[in-house]
Amino acid sequence: MKKQIATNDAPQAIGPYSQAVAVDKWLYLSGQIGLDPASGQLVAGGVVVEAEQVLANLRAVLAAGGATFDNVLRTTIYLVDLNDFAKVNEIYAEHFKAPFPARATVGVASLPRGARVEIDAVALL
Repeated sequence: MKKQIATNDAPQAIGPYSQAVAVDKWLYLSGQIGLDPASGQLVAGGVVVEAEQVLANLRAVLAAGGATFDNVLRTTIYLVDLNDFAKVNEIYAEHFKAPFPARATVGVASLPRGARVEIDAVALL
C-alpha cells in the first residue's frame, strides 16, 4: 500500500505531488530544489548554496520516511547549466559515501522558481 511521506522540515509541495511516497520497502522522493522550508523562497547565493539546500531538503524527507542518505540507491540531478556539474558534484560527494548511489545527471532548459539544480532520489528502507 502506498503511504504519503511529509515533513515541515522540507519545503511543502508546490504542485499536486507528495514530498515522498513509501511503498513496501521503497521510498520514492520527489525532486527538491533549493527552497528554504521556512520562507518557501529559493535560497540566494548561486548553485553551490542551492545544492546544499537541496540536499538538506532531501535529508529531511528521508528522515521523515525513516531513512538516511545511506539508504539511497539512485538519484537524478537536473542542472540548468551543465557547467555547474563539478560544483554540484563536490557538494553531492560531501553527503553520500561509498558505495555511492547510481546516478544520472541531466541538463534541462529550466527548473521551477528559477532554480539551477534539482535532485530526486529512490531509497530502500
